[in-house]
Amino acid sequence: MKTVTDETRDLQSWMVAIRQHIHENPEVSFDEFETAEYISARLKEIGVSCKKGIGTTGVIAEIGPDNVPCTVGLRADMDGLPIQEETGLEFSSRNSGVMHACGHDGHVAMLLGAARLLLEMDLPGKVRLLFQPAEESGSGAEKMIREGAIKDLLAIFGGHIDTHYKTGVITVDEGIVCAYADPFIIRLNGSGGHAARPHECKDAIVAAAGLITTLQSLVSREIDPSHSAVLTVGKVVAGEIHNVIADKAVIEGTIRSTHPDTRKKLISGLSRMVEASAEYYGVQPAIFFPDSLPAVVNDCKSAETARCAASRVVAVDHVLSQGPSSLGGEDFSFYQQEISGCMVRFGARPSTVAGPAHSPTFEFDENVLLIGAAWYAEVAMVFLQNMTKE
Repeated sequence: MKTVTDETRDLQSWMVAIRQHIHENPEVSFDEFETAEYISARLKEIGVSCKKGIGTTGVIAEIGPDNVPCTVGLRADMDGLPIQEETGLEFSSRNSGVMHACGHDGHVAMLLGAARLLLEMDLPGKVRLLFQPAEESGSGAEKMIREGAIKDLLAIFGGHIDTHYKTGVITVDEGIVCAYADPFIIRLNGSGGHAARPHECKDAIVAAAGLITTLQSLVSREIDPSHSAVLTVGKVVAGEIHNVIADKAVIEGTIRSTHPDTRKKLISGLSRMVEASAEYYGVQPAIFFPDSLPAVVNDCKSAETARCAASRVVAVDHVLSQGPSSLGGEDFSFYQQEISGCMVRFGARPSTVAGPAHSPTFEFDENVLLIGAAWYAEVAMVFLQNMTKE
């Protein structure tokens, strides 16, 4: 923040308490019932009414003058991940096997902080706050949209904590900022039998191992090196006991890409390799692509609005480009399929050693909360002011 006052210190303390409470009580996608109740209580505390149960557990609130249309939305995601926390923080997760390992606890605190700031502003229009479930599952935004969360909105803005950048930095970019994300599931059906008689079987584990090795050449040998892409196998399930040849194997992974032609080539190549490998090992294949995400593409006008707001919140030389597109996926992209939008990144590098996002030791600098709240409020104001001029 460019200036810090007693009021902003109070707001920061309020948001830190919110963040730490949510961090202690994480819930996975579409199970954020207690989180939604807590958000509702904090909104009520500052005099803002809300609607709950949008997209299962989502919360929506509106701030601004009565009898005017709501044209701009601000979104924060609120789900945790199925990870056992190992940070050692005093406010570590109380829910075994669930952790806020991606900063969504901070996003909720920021948007609630923005609500307080918006209440003090002379808004020329109305702002809708969207507390969204299930970003990690990739389907929360779609469900919110289906249930009317962005009805009448012309634009939407969101941000994500990112520990790759120092605190005080906000990145703003036009174009693709997060990749196409295409999860895949491959099932290989062979025939099982005794470990001592492999000639009587079709070994699904051997077929899976061969396929996994083959897939590593897909990006390195078939994709233009100037186009970012990655194929990762994250889960393999096969076999029951050491002396039985497995008749089934399941391989799960993800394809990430930042160019539509690359995406098509990767999906086609994966399918081709699965069929060829299955033929080679004599097993029966099946491949599925569930819950694919489009890329997050910031349009130029929304990016300029976001950049203007960022320059009002932090020093101009702290408003940066993120550089190359991230290969991470984000369901904020579904909003952008319907209306204009921009997603930014909030630098939040911690002062102590911490793990990366989606790791058991992830942590961020809580000083980012005030910056994020100020940007959310400011970007809504800039948008509404520009709408009034137009």
